[in-house]
Amino acid sequence: MARGWESKSVAEQMEDADRASQMRDSVRITREESVRKDRLETLRMSRARLLEQLDRARNAAHRATLNAALMAVEKETAELSKAASSKTANN
Repeated sequence: MARGWESKSVAEQMEDADRASQMRDSVRITREESVRKDRLETLRMSRARLLEQLDRARNAAHRATLNAALMAVEKETAELSKAASSKTANN
């Protein structure tokens, strides 16, 4: 009888470990999603600031620099959005 009790305890421990592992995975995904959303918000604000600066800029070299920065921000935004949608499709 003691042996059966011990086996049940081991099985419960294994199930507990599996549940804990699943919880860690969901927390990690949540953290990754949070970081991605924060980065997207930062990029959105940077884009708005660049557009305002472009509106006021008169010097051609300055406008070219601002346009290059705007393209970089838009490229990173697209990459983050694409990565997020591919992760969603895989789950």
